[in-house]
This record gives sequence, structure tokens and C-alpha cells, in this order.
Amino acid sequence: MASSSGSRNPTMTRSLTIADAQNEDSSSVDSELVPSSLAAIAPVLRVANAVQKENPRVAYLCRFHAFETAHRMDQTSTGRGVRQFKTYMLHRLEMEGEQTKPELANNDAREIRKYYLDFCETNIKQGENTKHPEEMAKVYQIATVLYDVMTTLFPLKVDNETQRHAKEIERKREQYEHYNILPLYAGMVKPAIMKLPEIEAAIGAIRNVDNLPMPRIQSAPTINDNIDMQEERIIKSDMLDWLSSVFGFQKGNVANQREHLILLLANIDVRNKDLKNYHQLDSGTVEHLMDRIFKNYRSWCNYLHRKSNLKFPPGSDRQQLQLLYIGLYLLIWGEASNVRFMPECICYIFHNMATEIHGILYSNVHRVSGDVYGTTHGEESFLRNVISPIYQVLYKSDMLCQKKEAKRNKGGKASHSAWRNYDDLNEYFWSDKCFRLKWPMDGKADFFVHSDEIKSAHERPKSAAGKRKPKTNFVEVRTFWHLYRSFDRMWIFLILTFQAMLIIAWSSSGSPTAIFDKDVFENVLSIFITSAFLNLLQATLDIILSLNAWRSLKFTQVLRYLLKFAVAVVWAVVLPIGYSSSVQNRTGLVRFFSNWAGGWRDQSFYNYAVAIYLIPNIFAALLFLLPPLRRTMERSNLRIIVLVMWWAQPKLFIGRGMHEDMVSLLKYTLFWILLLVSKLAFSYYVEILPLVGPTKVIMGIKVHVYEWHEFFPNLPHNIGVVIAIWAPSVLVYFMDAQIWYAIFSTIFGGIHGAFSHLGEIRTLGMLRSRFEAVPAAFSDRLLPSSKEEFGRIDSEADSSERKHIAKFSQAWNGFIHSMRIEDLISHRERDLLLVPSSSSDIPVIQWPPFLLASKIPIALDMAKDFKGTDDAELFSRIKTDDYMQSAVIECYQTLRCILEELLRDPGDKAIIDQICREVSMSIRTQKFLTEFRMSGMPLLSDKLEKFLNLLLEDFENRVMQESQVINVLQDIMEIITQDVMTHGHAILENPSPHMDNQSDKKEQKFEKINIHLAYDKSWREKVVRLHLLFTVKESAINVPMNLEARRRMTFFTNSLFMRMPYAPKVRNMLSFSVLTPYYKEDVLYSDDELRRENEDGISILFYLQKIYPDEWTNFQERTNDPKLTDKKRNELICQWVSYRGQTLSRTVRGMMYYRQALELQCFLEDAGDRAIFGGYPPIDINNVEKKVVDHLHAVVNIKFTYVVSCQVYGAQKKSSDTRDRSCYNNILNLMLTYPSLRVAYIDERDETVNGKSEKFYYSVLVKGGDKLDEEVYRIKLPGPPTEIGEGKPENQNHAIIFTRGEALQTIDMNQDNYLEEAFKMRNVLEEFVKRRRKQRKPTILGLREHIFTGSVSSLAWFMSNQETSFVTIGQRILANPLRVRFHYGHPDIFDRIFHLTRGGISKASKIINLSEDIFSGFNSILRQGYITHHEYIQVGKGRDVGMNQISLFEAKVANGNGEQTLSRDVYRLGRRFDFYRMLSFYFTTVGFYFSSMITVLTVYVFLYGRLYMVLSGLERVILDDPNIHLSKAALEEALATQSVFQLGLLLVLPMVMEIGLERGFRTALGHFIIMQLQLASVFFTFQLGTKAHYFGRTILHGGSKYRATGRGFVVFHAKFADNYRLYSRSHFVKGLELFILLIVYEVYGESYRGSKLYFFVTFSMWFLVASWLFAPFVFNPSGFEWQKTVDDWTDWKRWMGNRGGIGIPPEKSWESWWDGEQEHLKHTNIRGRVLEIVLAFRFLLYQYGIVYHLNISHHIKSFLVYGLSWVVMATVLVVLKMVSMGRRRFGTDFQLMFRILKGLLFLGFVSVMTVLFVVCALTISDLFAAVLAFMPTGWALLLIGQAFRPLFSRIGLWESIKELGRAYEYIMGLIIFMPIVILSWFPFVSEFQTRLLFNQAFSRGLQISKILFGRKDAVSS
Repeated sequence: MASSSGSRNPTMTRSLTIADAQNEDSSSVDSELVPSSLAAIAPVLRVANAVQKENPRVAYLCRFHAFETAHRMDQTSTGRGVRQFKTYMLHRLEMEGEQTKPELANNDAREIRKYYLDFCETNIKQGENTKHPEEMAKVYQIATVLYDVMTTLFPLKVDNETQRHAKEIERKREQYEHYNILPLYAGMVKPAIMKLPEIEAAIGAIRNVDNLPMPRIQSAPTINDNIDMQEERIIKSDMLDWLSSVFGFQKGNVANQREHLILLLANIDVRNKDLKNYHQLDSGTVEHLMDRIFKNYRSWCNYLHRKSNLKFPPGSDRQQLQLLYIGLYLLIWGEASNVRFMPECICYIFHNMATEIHGILYSNVHRVSGDVYGTTHGEESFLRNVISPIYQVLYKSDMLCQKKEAKRNKGGKASHSAWRNYDDLNEYFWSDKCFRLKWPMDGKADFFVHSDEIKSAHERPKSAAGKRKPKTNFVEVRTFWHLYRSFDRMWIFLILTFQAMLIIAWSSSGSPTAIFDKDVFENVLSIFITSAFLNLLQATLDIILSLNAWRSLKFTQVLRYLLKFAVAVVWAVVLPIGYSSSVQNRTGLVRFFSNWAGGWRDQSFYNYAVAIYLIPNIFAALLFLLPPLRRTMERSNLRIIVLVMWWAQPKLFIGRGMHEDMVSLLKYTLFWILLLVSKLAFSYYVEILPLVGPTKVIMGIKVHVYEWHEFFPNLPHNIGVVIAIWAPSVLVYFMDAQIWYAIFSTIFGGIHGAFSHLGEIRTLGMLRSRFEAVPAAFSDRLLPSSKEEFGRIDSEADSSERKHIAKFSQAWNGFIHSMRIEDLISHRERDLLLVPSSSSDIPVIQWPPFLLASKIPIALDMAKDFKGTDDAELFSRIKTDDYMQSAVIECYQTLRCILEELLRDPGDKAIIDQICREVSMSIRTQKFLTEFRMSGMPLLSDKLEKFLNLLLEDFENRVMQESQVINVLQDIMEIITQDVMTHGHAILENPSPHMDNQSDKKEQKFEKINIHLAYDKSWREKVVRLHLLFTVKESAINVPMNLEARRRMTFFTNSLFMRMPYAPKVRNMLSFSVLTPYYKEDVLYSDDELRRENEDGISILFYLQKIYPDEWTNFQERTNDPKLTDKKRNELICQWVSYRGQTLSRTVRGMMYYRQALELQCFLEDAGDRAIFGGYPPIDINNVEKKVVDHLHAVVNIKFTYVVSCQVYGAQKKSSDTRDRSCYNNILNLMLTYPSLRVAYIDERDETVNGKSEKFYYSVLVKGGDKLDEEVYRIKLPGPPTEIGEGKPENQNHAIIFTRGEALQTIDMNQDNYLEEAFKMRNVLEEFVKRRRKQRKPTILGLREHIFTGSVSSLAWFMSNQETSFVTIGQRILANPLRVRFHYGHPDIFDRIFHLTRGGISKASKIINLSEDIFSGFNSILRQGYITHHEYIQVGKGRDVGMNQISLFEAKVANGNGEQTLSRDVYRLGRRFDFYRMLSFYFTTVGFYFSSMITVLTVYVFLYGRLYMVLSGLERVILDDPNIHLSKAALEEALATQSVFQLGLLLVLPMVMEIGLERGFRTALGHFIIMQLQLASVFFTFQLGTKAHYFGRTILHGGSKYRATGRGFVVFHAKFADNYRLYSRSHFVKGLELFILLIVYEVYGESYRGSKLYFFVTFSMWFLVASWLFAPFVFNPSGFEWQKTVDDWTDWKRWMGNRGGIGIPPEKSWESWWDGEQEHLKHTNIRGRVLEIVLAFRFLLYQYGIVYHLNISHHIKSFLVYGLSWVVMATVLVVLKMVSMGRRRFGTDFQLMFRILKGLLFLGFVSVMTVLFVVCALTISDLFAAVLAFMPTGWALLLIGQAFRPLFSRIGLWESIKELGRAYEYIMGLIIFMPIVILSWFPFVSEFQTRLLFNQAFSRGLQISKILFGRKDAVSS
């Protein structure tokens, strides 16, 4: 480099090492791939790229400066990626140094100086008054970097003029920084948003800082300082700057919260305010905001009996103090990082910092230490001193568990009691203990528990040493007893009612009236003894399960637990004694009392004891009936009330006063009373009473002979048989309430939906019939104050209707155009659906052509065929159809208008006018049929059609077009005057004054036309519409053809007639944000991904072309433009495919419809009549005047914000992975496409501190810039924000600080939105402020979802229907009347201020909050929130579409419900809800999954009970008894209920009701039948097993984890080995066990062969077995295709044979997979291990029973027979072991010896078998029976061996266990694989399966047989 400074020119020559730089645009790649440790040079490289085209030499100098800076920052290139980056830069500098030369001067110093001065003159001086603030921000950034480069490279060449420019730029630079929404420091050009009066008022309020004292800032001394403390004054621009200077908040946080606060104040203040006299903020606005933000803080202070630090001394500026407090809270919250999940911790921090504010303003002396307030330690001191220590406790709490259980905590299987989660640490601040932390916080306080020193660059305080702290208030222990502990009232109720019903049924009459019998009644009273023991169990569980939290509990809480236990023990002793002595035997105590207390003579001691025992229940019932009193008492913090409530309900900060109002209480109470009455009646008459008679008989039978060795032959009453018979019935009794809930919720939900007007418009026919009312409904619902405005403008109904139509047309046409852009409709369908704005020159309403289609041809035929001469008769026929009359008048008027505008000659126009006058006169005089011939109308119609076609046709030669149009026009006029009009020739013959010139010049009439009108857009649209009315001869009954378009049209119009709040003006609506978490999912499919073929030769593009053929055709029509380049066409194809998948681009497009809708609504509000009536299409915002557009954007910007939390966006930007780079570029393109889109991400940087490289983390917000992203805010974090809890909620949490507004909608990235639904957003937001009973305001608004993935396959259809029923009828009934709707994911809308002060929109504790969404609903309810559900608006959602995807999703949800069962939230809700609401809560959350598990367990209990009866011989004895034959059927009736649940009918009921409600019950019935034909019951039965397995395993052993299901298109075949790995333990093992049970039961049992219900019961069990074993293959594409089957077998054998080891994944080796399947046993506790062993013992029952039935046993019942069977078992195992050892030891080196060994073993085996057959009478049947006996025993040994793995490993038997396991896996695989092989032999099976799987796709034209076998046609792109 030639420069006067003598700077060296790098001469190193090395190859480029940044791979991506070779493939991407080099103009931007270097600045975006800067290593994180060199992030400071990225702006310099961006400037270099920006000036590259203007001056390459200056760009080269900038890059050289960047390189030298990088070298200084990391001279040894130790940072990650630094060496590669430097090498790349050197290579580029070498090339550019030779290629570039100075252009403006003769050396580099002058070159850059000259360029700098020119740049400042051109872009800064001249641009300040013309450029937008965003452009100026970039200009100032470039100028600053150029000056920095110049002063660094050429420090001696900087002259005074340059320095003057630099100082001016430095002074003004802050005004032009990149901003988010508000350019607060804009210079000369003030944007429209800053002119809004509400913004100006809010800014003025927070800038009121004149009377605030100057704080003193402590800064670290520098080398030149001689003092330790220096004071400097700071600039106080506003209150947040002042707070930052006092407490040391980060600049990024201050800037972010400044905008946040301004927008909150502005949006609240502007509501319903006069904009003409708007100068300052209302005091009520700040008061309102303060009340909402500090409601939780004040509640916390009251709970702890602490005085609030929100102090307002007399004479103070109250509004200023309020804003200071609000600003302080927001700044704390904005920088709190993961501490945001701990709302009461934030309350503690604010409480102390508010004290400091008060001290600074009023006392200036700390009341404890005496120190002076107001001294800070610079920026980041708040993060360093306050947040980081708390974060380290969170991080170390999690890490402590990781360290202690590094191997055991994988997969979340570690005990939750081993570490403190977010809830534990937050609840520490629910007690006075938290104030022991002091302020500033004492690092030695007990809260900081770890002995290791906290090290970081911040020099954080050390934490104290000490042992692990206990859990707080609650311990999450893995046990099913949590279900009893949380829902004890329900279980006590069910057990007591069962006992009472059994006692009544056992009475002689068996009638319910028997309870009035004295003896029966006395027996029923024994239920209170049971109740006492159950309460004792509850008290015992309370103590045992909370032991690990006792050290954190208050003494009063511990005392309560102990007293509860003591009282329960007393009652458990007193009541049984009282019952036995007082009721059963009237002697003793009762006689003694009756002798001297005559008043007690008729009462018993037991009755008095029961009365006393029931006193608490009576009080509870009274409080239940008085919910306001209960609510007030629970929320009270008065010590006397707390003392009174202490026994009933321990004091807790949350969960107080959750009781509903009286009306809601009565509604859900009535629901449950009806349900329970039905359930109990059914249980009594079906499950209990029929079994009593047979049980009595069985108990009386004497059994003397058993078919096995009976250990307890003298057991009374055949109790084993009784248990075997009653156990399944009892289980069904406890489960069937779930079925009754499904029935009642279906009925009530259907009724509720009908009253909500759902489904009133469900077909196109219904839409057409009610379309006339749609515009009025639209205006009434979606336009603000429409009635008043219309009444004020014009009182005439017609004018009002026109205005309805005009405004409606803009929104409707926007909706139609959006569907056209989405390719749901074609151009023709779009034209048929558009509604023109009714213009004043047309006297009738202009309806969309799809309503008027065929009306004109029909009217013409009617007129042509009319034989009479009476005008009135013809006109009356036409008027009978309003649409026909409208079409006729519109055609006439439009044709007249078109002709008058087209003709240029006044004489021609006069002829047209004269003809029209003749028409009008003839109609008035009723001579129309006389003066006009109807026979000429068809010919006229044909000519008019030709005329319109010519006007619409695109001619290259306009002269030719003009001549043809004139020719046809003359034909038309000739037909009108000669063929139609009886006196038409007179009009042409009578010259008018305008015809003189025409006659003189010999010109023909109608020769002068204005052909250029044919190319005018608005005029052309008139012609198009007229052409449609003339030419559409068939009815448009099927327009649109696309089913999705029909659904959206009918739902939107139907919703306009539903109840919803009236729409406010856009200016007055609640502001809101949308937040979408994103990790690494697909953003936009690449061209390579679309066209890449799978193993069947199928690409995604081809697949979707067949799935959506009509949409693909529409897309081709839309893109049929020769100007489109191939690159652009490919981009459009990628978008088309991506918008049909579950991609981020689809979600972003959908959410940005909110902005489009708001802009249109805002325009319609502000526009006058002229603008409203002016446009036929939806108003093009871009064509409106710039001032108006700026105003629209300004208003919308303060109302709507969209943030996508792309957690790893920063890593993707720098990644070398092709997919990551693609995601980065696609996200960047989204930001550039949608300028208002914001992306938040976590930036990880390596920074050098004290010579060491450390990682630092930042939350960063970026937006789209010119070509790259522009950073808006950067906030440093205390550590990695996503490594403490669950990933998704922590991803949301880091980005939530960048959201704005009063509401927040959570949207997942598999969702979509629609423009027509976006119109209703301001209505639904009004739900937050709508008046309700008791002034309750919702905290979460639940919205309806539409599942858009239902058309892909039959499985996707099943899931779509199931999910749709849940998000509609399911959540409808949960919200009203049951009041237990929670947050089930997206797209619910949160009260943002409520939730940001209460822990956020989800909970994030590791594993326990796996289902993070529902916990936010729990949290909202526990904190006195209120959740509603609304169905007049919907959002799209995708679901999993393949069998394995669905199963992984169901497993994830079941895992989540298992963790919920253990959680404190479920416990608190279960205990603190009233009884009936608790029932609703149970059966709609964890109870559903527990019932699923009980359903499966019932089958096991039934079959094992029958196995016991059959093998013991008891069944045969009982059946031979003559008294039992009459009661056979009764023994099975109870199990019919279980079958209903098992077959999935429970899930189908709500589906049928909802489909019937919204689409008609005939359609619903059809869907139900088709679903059954497509084996929906197989699918639901299979998923029942998934739920039961993962729910049970989670509670017993843990193992919950997030399971990525993938959201792609499933068009591939899953291999047999994949299915085997996924389903082996959850389904196949259990299915084979049930299969063996059924086989043994069928072979050895003869029970109930004549029972009517026998087939149903056994069929349901065989059906379950078949479903569990073969469903994955039935629903697997190409599952029975022969070649695939062969390949699957080869793959499975290879997988089974591969050895495992370190680093070998489960997909490659059976051994690795097998070890992974036992992971839960490695981490489970001793309780879980023992339970596994106990459960394994059930497999020993087969051997014990079957060996006594063998012929070889000769009916000997000695225990010796069983002992000999174990000898046989041991012999077989020893032989197998010998063979295994021989193969390993002799198989290679001693082959001959090994062969001899095998030969001897074979000869021995033959000899033994010969002896057994000949001597011992062994039979062939015995061999098969022996297999059934010994196979389960071997499996039991295998399970026990796995449970004792450490022991077997030590004694060297583990390898034998492993080989035994491999043998069993081979056998199971063969059993399952054989039917598949057999079915694959028959080609028709595969074809049938294809039809079964893809029937929905077939109905849309999908030729799936070609797809799956790769026989596809050529597809043109």
C-alpha cells in the first residue's frame, strides 16, 4: 500500500480458508463471518462493503484497518475461527492492494480525506432535510468509521476542517442511531410517528427530570488519575437515563425499555381521547399503568406484612415518581434474564431499589448503614451486583445436579428432589427469610449455597459454602401417590360411594331403596371409617412426600402436618371402636351413657362421633355455597383470618381466592351432578349389582380339588376368585367417569356451540342465501361506531346499505385477493368473487358475480320465450329473484356507461341517450314488450359477448383492435335499432344537432371510439365484470372449487353473525405483539430440497403437486409471465411449497397479515366517502398520498409488533454448515421483505479478559436494513440463558423484553394466519376490557385453531379431526361452564402486563415443565387470573402427519402429563379448587392419561385373573356348579365399558359432534364411517398404548424429554428396524404378553362360551393385541410391498448382529439400543427397581400353572413337579450357555472340538427326548405347552437380570443376560415380521394399504400408487 504514513502492505499469500466466502457474495460475507472475538471490526467491514462501488481504494483502506485492529485484538490467533479469518483477509487485501489505486488524489491519505469530506457534504449536509432517520443512521455510521480509519492509518494527516466535521458528526450521531419503532432522536426530518400527539405527550412526561438530583458516578481510576473517586456530570435526557446513572443499567436495556414505556403510555392514553386538544399525559393513564404493573408487588408486600416502598411524600410530583417507579421496574425486568421466571425475586429487588430512589430524592442517607445514596459503579453494575449472583444460584443449582448425577441426569430421569428449580428459588421470596439477603445482597446468605467461587469477568461476589439447600414448600417425588394426594377428595368420594353401593347391592333386595332399611343404613355408615383411614393416608402422604422440604417450611406448616396426622390417627382409632361397640353391639359404653343420660338413649356414640367428624366438611360446604366469602377470606392477609384458615388451607402466596362467581359455580356444579348421577347409576346397575349374585354363589362353593399345587387350599370364600372377578370391574368403576365426561362434554359443548351460532353458514349455498346480510353484519361487527356514523350521514336505508357495501367491499376484496395470492382460487374465481364498491352511477347494489352468475342468460331466455304482451308479468318473473333483477339493471346501466365513455362523437352519444330514453319511457308506460322485440335479444347477446371479448383481448396492433371493435359496435347498434326496437330506424334517421359535421364529411356513425380506455385499469374492471355477467351461463354454485377457500369463506361470513365485542377505532384499540420461538426448523425449502427424490423416486414438489393439484394449477396461472426469469420462477416455486409446509416463512407471512389488516382498517376510518367509493380492488396503500401512508404506518407501528426469537440466528450467520447458512439467509430475506419484522437472538462472543478468553452472552434485536440486518438493541446476559431450564420457554423469555403492547399473542412456527381473520383482531383484544360479572378481566384469551395438515393422509386426517375437536368443542366446554381451560400452546393471547409481572408466558424448570405451555395457564389461574375461549376467530396450525411423528408427539405429551402429575401446580390446583372444579381439572388433564393407563391395566388384570382361575382349576369347578349358569353374562358386562375407551370411541364422540355442528350431521356420520373403514380405531387403540406406556414410565422412572417430531412431509417408508426400535417396549412386548395370555386362556379355559358379550369382550382384547403389534406397519407407506419387505429384513438382521460400544448409535447396533432402553433402570431409585422386579414375577405364573397341565405330569399336584420344571429350565440355560461359550472359545481355533461338542449335545438332546416320549408319556402338545410355560419365565429372568445389572456385571453373567435378550428380540422380531411377509406376497394387499392411507389425497386427484412406486410422470416446473 502506497501511503505517506509508511504503513506496511501485507505480503502474505495464503489460500482462502473461509469456505462460504467462495460461494456467497463477497460484498457482504466478510462482515457477516467475523469471529465472535473480533466482533468490533464488523462495522468497519460493513462500511467497506458499502463504499466498495463508489471508491474501491477507500474500501480497501477500511479492510486494512479492520485487519490491523483484528491483529491487535488477537495477535496469536487463539480465538475460534480467528486464524482462518485473518488468512482470508490477507488474501483479499493482497489482491485489492494490487487492483485498486487512488482515484481522487495521488496518495491514500489524501484519497480518504477527500472522500470523507465529499461524503459529509453530499450525504450529511444535504441529507439532513431530505433523508429518513434510518438512512441518516447509516450515513453517520459510515462517516464515523471513515474518520476512525483515517485517524488510525494517517494520524498526522488530519487537518482542522476534517476534525471540525468529525466533531459535528460525533455531536449529532446519537440522534441518528438505528431504532426499533420510535426514532426518538430524529433530527430535521421528523417522522410521522413522532408527530402523533400521544407519542409527544408520553415523551414529554418521561423527560420531566428537571428537579431530579445529579447522582455521583464512581469510575475506575485510570493511569493518569491521582484520586480514587472522580465526579462527573451526566446528561439527563429522561427518567430512564437518570435511573441508569444511579443503578448502572445497560444502555441497550435503557433504550429498549424507554421505547417500551413510551409506547405503553401512548397507547393507554390515546384511548377514547379527543385528539384535537391533546397536549399532555393524563394522570389517570400513569395511575392505571402503575396499578397493573405493581398489583403483584403490592400483593407480595401485603402477604409478607411489609410496607410497600411505592412512596409519595406530600408535595412531591406524583406523576414523576410514578413514572420513576414504573421505569425502574421495567429496567429491572428488562435486564433480569432468567430471573424473569422468578417474579417475587424481582419484587424483592424492586422493593430495595425503590427504597434507594426514595433515599436519593428525599433523605440521601441509608437508614441501616448510614451511607450516602446516589453513588453507582458504572454501566453493568446492576447486572454484575444483582442479577449475576442470583443467576449463578440458578445455574449452579442446575449444574449441581448435573455434577452430582452427571451420568444419572441424562434424559431427565434424576429425582427432582435433588436440586432446586425456578419455583423453589422463587418461593424462597414468599417468606420473611428473603430479607436475610439484605441489600446490597450478602453473598454469604443462605440463599447462595455453593462452595465454589463464582468466577467471571464481572468480579461477582463469592457465594457461601454449605450443604445443599432443601426444596421450598413442595417436593416432586416420583410416585403415583401424587394422584391421590392432589385429588384426595375425588378418590375418597369414589371409594365411599363404591362401598355404599356395594353394601346396598349386597342387601337382600338389592334395590337402592334398601338404604332405608335400618340394618343396611347402619352398614352404610361404615363409610366414615373408610373415610377416616383415607384421611390418615392423605396425612401420611403429606408428611412423607414433603420431608425434603421440611427445613424450608415454617414451624406452623410443620405443626399443621403433624397435627393433621395426629387427628387422622385419632379418628382412625375412635370411629372403628365406636362403630363396633355402639352399632354392632349395643352394650358397654352406649348402655352406660344411656343409663344416666336419657337424652342420648336414641342416639349412639358412633353417630355423635360422625357428626363431629363431619363438622369441617359442613363448614367447607357452606363456604362452597358462598364463594364471595371464601374468596375474601382466602385473599385476606389479616392474621386472625389466616389463623382461622390455617387448618383448612395453609397460607400460600398463590392459589388464594380462585373461586368463581355464583352463576359459574351453579353451571359447572349442575354439569357434574348430572354426570355423577349418571355414572353412579350406571356403575350400580351394570358394574356392581350384576356381580353380587354370582359372587355370593362363588363364596359359598366348596373347592376341594385344584389342578395345580395350591398353597392356600383352605382360603375362605374362594377369595382369589372373588378378587379375579371384581378387580377389573373395580378398575372400570374408577375409570368410566372419563367416558361419562366425554359424553356430557360432547352434549353440552354441542349445545353451547349451537347457541354461539357456529355452523349457521357451512356451505356455499348457505353463504349465497345470506350474503345480502353479510355487509351489514360486517359493518356492525368489524367497523367502529358504524350505526351512529351512518345515521348521521344519511338516514335513508339505501344509502346506508351502499356505505355498508363500500366498506365491506374493501375488506372482502382484500380477502379474495389474498386467497388468489395464496393460489387457493384462480383468476376467474377471483373475478367472480370480487365485490365492486357500489358507484353512484349504478342504481342497484353490485353483488359479486358468483351470486349473479347465469342470471342474465336465464333472464334473456325468459324474455325470448315470453309469449305475452303484459310487461308487468315479465317483470314480476324477473323480480322474484332479487339477484336476477339486480343483474339485469346493473348490466343495462353498465353497458350504457361503457358505451358513453367509449364513444367520442357527441352525436353517437346522443343516439345512445335517445335509445335509453325510449327504454325508460316504454317501461313507465308499460309498453316495453310492444316497442321492443324480445326475439332479437339472443343475437344481441352474442354480439355483446364478442364486443366485450374484443375489449378485453390484448392486441399488439391497436389499430386492428379499434377497427374490429368499431365493426362489432356498429353491428350491435344495427341489431338494437332494427331487430330489437320496433321504431329504432327513426332514431338513426332523425338527425340531431350533433350530426351535422358527420353528414358533411360522409363519416359513419359509431366510428370514433376511445380505444385507449381498454387499457385503463378501473374501466377494464367494469368490462370484466360485465363480461362475466353475460358469459357465465352455468351456475357458480361450485365457486370456489378449492375446499380450503370454501372453508375460509364460510367461516369468516359465519363469524360475522357470532357474538363478539364491537370494534374500536385502530387508534383506540389495545396494542399487541406476536412472539414466535424458532430454533433450527425449516424457514424456506431450497430448490434442491424440493427436487431431491426419495428412495421411491418422489420429490416433495411432485408430491405436493398431486396433493394440491388445483392450487398448483392456480400457481402456474399466476406465474404465467414471460418476463419472469428462471431464477425468479424457482424462488416462487420454493415459496409455493414452503407455504404448504410447516415453515417459518409461512408463519411470518400469516402474522404479517395483522399489519395489512390494520393498515386497511385505519385507512377506511380516516378516508372520506370519495376514497371509500373510489376503488374496485382493495385500496392499494402504496398508491395513496405519501403523507397519508406515513400516518397509517405510524399508527400501525405503535399498535403491532412482531418478534421472532431465532435463538441461534447469530450462530447460523457464522456457521459453515450449508443448511444453517440457508436458514440465516432466509431469515434475513424475511426481515428485508417485511420491514416491521424483528428478530431476537442470543449472541455468543469470545472476549479477552485479563489475558483469558471468556464467553459472554447477549440478547440482541435486529431488523432488516438495506441489504443486511441492523442491530437495534444489545443487552448483556449473566450467562447462557438456555442451559438452565427447558429450551423453548427460555428462548421465549430472552426475546419477550423486545415485545411491545398490552397484549401478547404466542405463535408457534408451525402456524399460519389469514387476512380475513386478522380483521377481527381488534375485536378479540376488546375481550380484555369488556365488562363482565364481578369486573373480572381475562388474563388469557384462548383462540380457536384450524388444523391445515388434514389432507396429507388418513393419519393426518385422524389427527386433524382429533385436534380440531379439542381446540373447538373441548376447549369450549373447558372455558364455559367448567372454568378449567388453561393454555395448551398457541395461539392464545396473553394479558402481557399481567404475565410479565408474574413470571412470563411459560414456566421453564428442567423436565418438570416439559409441557411448558400448560404451566403458564396453571400459573395464571393460581395467580387469580381468568382464561376464556373465543371461536369467532381462528388461526391455522400444522400437526404431525406420519405414524412415527404422531407417536413421538403423543409420547412427548404423555411424558409432560406424567411430570405434571408430580408438579406443585397440579397439587395446588387440585387441593384449592372446589370439589366440582377439581373434578373438571382432573378429568381434562392428568386424569385422562391415568384413565388411559387404567384401561390398559384392566385388560391385564382381567386376563391374569382368568389365567389364575383357569390354571388353578377354580373356573371349571365354578362353571360346573348349577347355580352359576344363570349369572354368566353378568361377569363380563362391566368390561364392555372398558372396551369403549380402548377402541378410541371416547375420542370420536367430540369429533362427530363438532363436525356435525359445523358441517352438518350427515357429513359427520359419513366421516365417522370413513374413519372406521380407514382403521381409525386401530390408530386410536395404538396411541392408547403410547399414552399409557410413557405416562406410567415417567412417573415411575422419569425419562421425560423433548422429542423432536419433525414437521416435514411423510412420503417415505419407515424401515422395520426403525419401527421395532420405536415401539418394541411400548407396544410389541406388551402386545405379545397379552397375545400369550389370550392363547393360554383360550386353550385352557372354557368360560362363558355362551355369553352374548363374550365375543365383544374377547374381540376388543384381540383387537388391542393386533393393533399394538401391527398398526405401525399398516400405517407405514409401502409397508406390504415385497421389495421393501426384503430390504427391511436384511436391514433388521444387520442391525441385530452389529456389536455395540462407545460412540455407536442405537440406529446402528442392537446392543447400543438395548443398553439405551435400560437407561431408566440406571437412574431410577430403589423403589422403582423393586417395583420392576415385583412386576416381573407375574411371568412366573405361566410356568407354575402350565406344568401341572402337562400330560407328562400325570396329574401329580406335588410341588416337586414345579421344582423339576426349574431343573429343566436351568438345564436349557446351561446348555445355551455352553454353546455360547464354545462358540466364543473354540469357534475359531478349535473348530473340530466345537463341532464335537455340538454333536454330543445334539445326541444327548435326542436321547433325552426319546426317553421322555417313550417312558414318561411326553406328547407333542406338551412341547407346545412347554414353550408357553418357559418363554415367559425366561423373560422374567431377563427383566430381573436387567434390574440387578450391577450385580450380574460383577459376577460375570451380564454377557449371558445380553445374549438371552438378543435371543428374545430375534424371536419377537420373527413373530411380528412373519405376517408382514405373508401379506407382502399378495400384491393387492399393498394396493389396498395405499388406498387406506391416502384416501383423502385420492379424493383430490392424488395418484398415490404412482407416487409410492416411483412411476411418476414427467413434471414440468
